[in-house]
Amino acid sequence: MDKPDGLDAVRFTVYLLQGRWFTVFASFLVMFGAGATYLFGIYSKQIKATLGYDQTTLNLIGFFKDLGANVGVLSGLIAEVIPTWAVLLIGSAMNFAGYFMIWMAVTGKIPKPRVWHMCAYICIGANSQNFANTGALVTCVKNFPEGRGVLLGLLKGFVGLSGAVMTQMYLAIYGNDSKSLILLIAWLPAAISVVFVYTVRTLEPGRRPNERRVFYRFLYVSIVLALFLMVVTILQKQFVFPKWAYATTATMVCALLFVPLMIIIREELILWSSRKQPNSNIIAADSNPAIKVISRNPESVGTDSALIPTTTPNLEQSTPWYADIFKPPARGEDYKILQALLSIDMLVLFIATFCGLGSSLTAVDNLGQIGESLGYPARITSTFLSLVSIWNYFGRVFSGFVSEGLLERYKVPRPLMMTFVLLLSCIGHILIAFHTPGSLYVASIIIGFSFGAQLPLLFAIISELFGLKYYSTLFNCGQLASPLGSYILNVKVTGKLYDSEAVKDLRRKGLERSDVKELTCIGAHCYRLSFIVLTLVTLFGAIVSLVLVARTREFYKGDIYKKFRDEVEMPQKMDNKDKDVSTVKGQA
Repeated sequence: MDKPDGLDAVRFTVYLLQGRWFTVFASFLVMFGAGATYLFGIYSKQIKATLGYDQTTLNLIGFFKDLGANVGVLSGLIAEVIPTWAVLLIGSAMNFAGYFMIWMAVTGKIPKPRVWHMCAYICIGANSQNFANTGALVTCVKNFPEGRGVLLGLLKGFVGLSGAVMTQMYLAIYGNDSKSLILLIAWLPAAISVVFVYTVRTLEPGRRPNERRVFYRFLYVSIVLALFLMVVTILQKQFVFPKWAYATTATMVCALLFVPLMIIIREELILWSSRKQPNSNIIAADSNPAIKVISRNPESVGTDSALIPTTTPNLEQSTPWYADIFKPPARGEDYKILQALLSIDMLVLFIATFCGLGSSLTAVDNLGQIGESLGYPARITSTFLSLVSIWNYFGRVFSGFVSEGLLERYKVPRPLMMTFVLLLSCIGHILIAFHTPGSLYVASIIIGFSFGAQLPLLFAIISELFGLKYYSTLFNCGQLASPLGSYILNVKVTGKLYDSEAVKDLRRKGLERSDVKELTCIGAHCYRLSFIVLTLVTLFGAIVSLVLVARTREFYKGDIYKKFRDEVEMPQKMDNKDKDVSTVKGQA
């Protein structure tokens, strides 16, 4: 007897919300909220002016922002022992607490905090994105291990777009008020994580039908969103938008963000229909990695005949934890945490990341000040930041999809793509060092693209070389070099050189540092030496990355995803064997 349509709709809704694809959609939105750190260039000027900081102090706060954003070891270790929903809730609380205190300080609702207070606030707020990354990104990589490069590009791409998306939202809600932007950053990402806290979870790894085709549909939607944001951003700098126009663009942006949900519903409807066909073999995902559940019919889920549990034996050895630190397994197998951290491959990645991401973060954090020093008005300066955000997205999806395609078709080592990206980044730094009319626009595009491309490559390489067992900790450890590079290159090099040039300008005017509240440098010379240094550092990182290319060349020539296909095929073979036995019994 057929079930009522209403009951089927309820069952399908539950099936959709518990499915692997909805986890991807929820992760997209969580990652969209995890990019608030890229808006620092918009509201940093407000912090500097309101609290009376010089550029070195502002860069110090920017360093703690980068420190919080990239030191995710704590979130990784916590994720090893608590469920994903708890990881997301912790991140949500940290995000709101950190940025809300910054908003309180900038608006004067609390007494002027000390510098270390502001550093702590922004470090806590920025560190929340690691909990979002660990909860969403690691979950998706484990759920779709064969599509990790593509997924990493998409997920980090949404983070890259988040700056431009949030800009449209704050313009629609609050108007052109950078103080209110800080408030939006405080509550919106926290709310998103709370809403999707139970839908982002690890399922059994597997390959879904038409998986790559669905990923490409996500890519096309995100490209349309990125192009729309680019056009709107350019128009908003050329014309004065009324309130209703900002509201219209923000509504269209939100609508595009939910198009992937329509794609997911269509895909799950197809799978749902196939499940209802007799004798259909569907592998159901179970959250317990020690049990694989096989169901032949959706109506039979929960019956003894539909479940074939297989328990994974405990293979842990009783040897001391330190015995095999310097005896790691083959590349691609599951490294222990210390085995990975003390390996030469990780050391090479650390140096390349220090040089590449450290330089890129320095450029992004100073872009607003660079525009000001070159004489661009404030509304044009924000254009550079939007360009960085949008091309950050293009870099992330490009590196994810293209590196995956080159690896599948031609066995091109993924670290080689990192080398090319770092060389491209050098060009952007040179364009700022030797500024010509219009070169800052091109530099913003190049730096945004190369900055975005580095992160998916870093995360994918770590997952491929060191396995997924401790991935939540290892990928967070892998980006520790980024804040260290940012501190040295931003605070100790760029900030001090900028202030030095500003003091020289004051002395040319017959003034001293104590005569002005805010230390400002105007002219192309302000950042020239700094970006020459950044160019040389990034070039060194590109050369170092070639060492990893040589070390992993043979590894990438093999089938690095074979073991994941074997894990999926095993229960299918068991199911076929069970059907054969049933057939023999029926014939008997």
